[in-house]
Amino acid sequence: MSAVGYTLHNVEDLILSGNNFDGPIPASLLKAYHLRWLDLNNNRFIGFIPFFGSLPNLVHLDLASNELEADDWGFVSSLSNCSRLNMLDLDGNNLNGKLPSSIGNLSNSLDSLWLNSNQISGPIPPEIGNLKSLSILYMEYNFFTGNIPPTIGKLNKLVKLSFAHNRLSGQIPDTFGNLVQLSMLELDHNNFSGRIPASIARCTQLTILNLAHNSLDGRIPSKILTISTLSIELDLSNNYLSGGMSDEVGSLLHLKKINISNNRLTGNIPSTLSQCVDLEYLEMQNNLFEGRIPQTFAILVSIKHMDISGNNLSGNVPEFLKSLKSLQDLNLSFNHFDGAVPTGGVFDIAGAVSIEGNDHLCTIIPTRGMYLCMALADSKRKQRLLVLALVILLPIVAATAILFSCIVTIYWRKRMQANPHLQHHNENIKKIQKISYEDLVRATDRFSSANLIGSGSFGRVYKGSLQLQSDQVAIKIFDLDINGADRSFIAECEALRNVRHRNLVKIITSCSSVDHTGADFKALVFPYMPNGNLEMWLHVKDPEDGEKNILSLSQRTTIALYVAVALDYLHNQCAPPVIHCDLKPSNILLGLDMAAYVIDFGLARFLFSTANAHQDSSASLRRLKGTIGYIPPEYGMSEEISTKGDVYSSGVLLLQLITGRSPTDEKFNDGISLHEFVDRAFTKNIHEVVDPTMLQDNSNATDMMENCVVPLLRIGLSCSKASPKERPDMGQICTEILRIKHVASYTCMLDKAKNWQGSS
Repeated sequence: MSAVGYTLHNVEDLILSGNNFDGPIPASLLKAYHLRWLDLNNNRFIGFIPFFGSLPNLVHLDLASNELEADDWGFVSSLSNCSRLNMLDLDGNNLNGKLPSSIGNLSNSLDSLWLNSNQISGPIPPEIGNLKSLSILYMEYNFFTGNIPPTIGKLNKLVKLSFAHNRLSGQIPDTFGNLVQLSMLELDHNNFSGRIPASIARCTQLTILNLAHNSLDGRIPSKILTISTLSIELDLSNNYLSGGMSDEVGSLLHLKKINISNNRLTGNIPSTLSQCVDLEYLEMQNNLFEGRIPQTFAILVSIKHMDISGNNLSGNVPEFLKSLKSLQDLNLSFNHFDGAVPTGGVFDIAGAVSIEGNDHLCTIIPTRGMYLCMALADSKRKQRLLVLALVILLPIVAATAILFSCIVTIYWRKRMQANPHLQHHNENIKKIQKISYEDLVRATDRFSSANLIGSGSFGRVYKGSLQLQSDQVAIKIFDLDINGADRSFIAECEALRNVRHRNLVKIITSCSSVDHTGADFKALVFPYMPNGNLEMWLHVKDPEDGEKNILSLSQRTTIALYVAVALDYLHNQCAPPVIHCDLKPSNILLGLDMAAYVIDFGLARFLFSTANAHQDSSASLRRLKGTIGYIPPEYGMSEEISTKGDVYSSGVLLLQLITGRSPTDEKFNDGISLHEFVDRAFTKNIHEVVDPTMLQDNSNATDMMENCVVPLLRIGLSCSKASPKERPDMGQICTEILRIKHVASYTCMLDKAKNWQGSS
């Protein structure tokens, strides 16, 4: 084999594919000057790719599915001498590093370029737009980053294009509209944001369009739904798309698969979908669709799989579904359907239909876990009678209560006038709103170290018991000798005075007085949370404190949701918006039911709209400290604060929740961040970064990883991007985490059902 180029020096076509040749590619091949067609794919060649530029007649070079490497990619520059090169196939090797700009110097007649399934990183060179004869370009399953260069629009002969499964970001270029001969466009599993370009509608020969698993938002352009050639797949799933779905979808007459699941789409399901007569797979789950299943779906005679779960659909389950002969898998779960479940057809196939989470469905045949329709009807009749009784009785009860209250009030006032000590007792109840230094000294046993439960940048927190408060309290004492502590006290009071939310800690009272030496004294009193803070559950600083607390995946997802909901309230429902500026695990308290509460508004800022107020807010940033690892990078480069800063901190917090690693972990001492640590392992080696303790009690850990852990990490990575513009807002994050929580609950329920059936 090593001398093949010498012994066959006049060979023109050499096809050695599908063997077990190993070792380096023989250097003697560079002497076979007449070689036109060289096919070495599917062997075990190793080492660097030779400089084939010495073969001027080379038309077809296939080195795919080997273990070849690129020595600074010099072989690409060499291939520019092969002016007749028509096909270059390098996929499935070990090529790494950055793709050089010399890729644009390849032959003007190059028709096919295969670079997929390697380890190529860095940006896509804009010079790739010079290869104007390309009809096939595969670059999926690599580590490309940055934007797609607009020069891609110069490749107007492209028929198949795939950038899927990379780390590309930014917006999808409008220049894709120039690729009018495209039949396949795959951009899925990247980090693209912004809107879907309507210009893609000019690609009127598309059969496959896959934009799934990105961060795209806005509406689905109706013009895209008029590309009548779409026949194999339209996949827009796992984005942040919103609004209704246009009736134009009925133009996709021959489409076999449509997937718009896991978005934020609203409105009714278009009845025109029934015009897609060849449709076999319909996935619309986990959106906000409402209304009924269109009756026109009765003519979807080719449908095999239909998933419309996790929406707000209602009404009866249509009888016509049992008449769809091809239907093998139907998921109606977690909607608001009612009435009797049909029998026959797909409904008689074991495990083919999912209807969980529809509390008002019933069956005419006794079935485990479902109401009989007769029993449900009796239940509803009793409910109607109860409502009628309440409508009649409530006004009578209310009037009686008001009359009784008036009598008691008059009686109580007369007693207080006759007995002054009762009035004194009533005033004592109100004293809890105004508390003294001495009260706090008694409450904490003179600030005993035994009652110390934490410390922060501006002071310490004690556990205590107030005389007129039945439950224990947490008392935050500000150390006014620390620069900024007084401003922190004022900021926290101002913030807590203006916000009210179930996932924000509620202030009981404050104390602004002097201590026993006459020095200023300031403190805030909050409800005491016996489960401590999230930091205590994720990390144990002292091994003698005992074993690490275990948080299940469900608990972590719930905590992430509560934090996101609290921040969404601060950012989008307060006027002016409030920026927390110091989100971290130690500032997340956990109640008895493990509900999460955001605390510590000492660094909080109000986002004013006027220019002067904005200057004041920006100037205060000079004193902003925050916590290393959670501070967004832009705060170190400018004076502008924004809600995107809190989004960054929440992203780091979410990554910490799932990995169990702090952003200041000693593992990251070589300059790598928690974001980079997760990003490098994302999807391929995800098990290496996930905290294994949260899945130890799950028998369906694989499903939970795919459906819950990976999406949560994707959100964390999206939120903790370096550029604020690329981060989502808290409203999007809430919607996505809520969807994941529903999926987790559904998966757990199925797991329990399987275990129950197995034990029966």
